[in-house]
Amino acid sequence: MERYRHTQIGYFLIVTLIVSIVVIAILTKIQGFHPIATAVVIVLGVCLVLFCTLTVVIDREFVKIWFGPGIIRKRFLLKDIISCRAVENSWSCGWGIHMTPHGVLYNVSGLQAVEIKMKGGAQFRIGTDVPQELERAIRQASETALR
Repeated sequence: MERYRHTQIGYFLIVTLIVSIVVIAILTKIQGFHPIATAVVIVLGVCLVLFCTLTVVIDREFVKIWFGPGIIRKRFLLKDIISCRAVENSWSCGWGIHMTPHGVLYNVSGLQAVEIKMKGGAQFRIGTDVPQELERAIRQASETALR
């Protein structure tokens, strides 16, 4: 049973990747075939598919997140979450999946996120365009999971 589901679309990322692919394709058409340009177009296309959205689902046991079609995913056991709060990332944190000074960030757009702290000290940030809503959903689900 799902308690929460939200998908954020990375519009800026999508537009940027599509424009990059089109520019490289036009340059390849003008300049002629080049294997590096073809490889770059393929990599950008894969990134477009894999990172166009970020979905967050909360059920009875887990906060689950996945990018795009779900090949890249992560889940957090609700009973191991000791705190969560809405935060704003620095612009330098960027998008994608990577380490930041605040733990691992999962993000497709914008600066807003929810930071979760786990038993054992690990921290994660989940990018979202509805941070208060996600924070509230995690808090309610965590409290229920502890009962």
